Amino acid sequence: MTTGPEQIPTIDVAGLRAALGSDDGTPRTVVDVREEHEFATGHVPGALNVPLTTFVDRVTEVTARPGEVYLICQSGNRSGQATAWLAQQGHEVVNVAGGTGAWRAAGFPLD
Repeated sequence: MTTGPEQIPTIDVAGLRAALGSDDGTPRTVVDVREEHEFATGHVPGALNVPLTTFVDRVTEVTARPGEVYLICQSGNRSGQATAWLAQQGHEVVNVAGGTGAWRAAGFPLD
């Protein structure tokens, strides 16, 4: 994991896949901030959809998750905005660099 341009925690899709495949007992949640119609076209398996347009109203669905929380969108921009905002609020979340586009390009499975 690295720190992105806005000093937010960032992980690439290979790192996310490894984290999700880990059996170390740490709970992990992927939150996809794309709109519902984008989410329906394919998403990281098991991801929770909380669109950026409703994110502030639904933020407790994200912050109440135990363990590690990864935010993803199509390219990493929207999830980066949400990650930066949550970090300003004192929450620890990780942005997925490259987003679902990079996940798909890497050949990783989608739901």
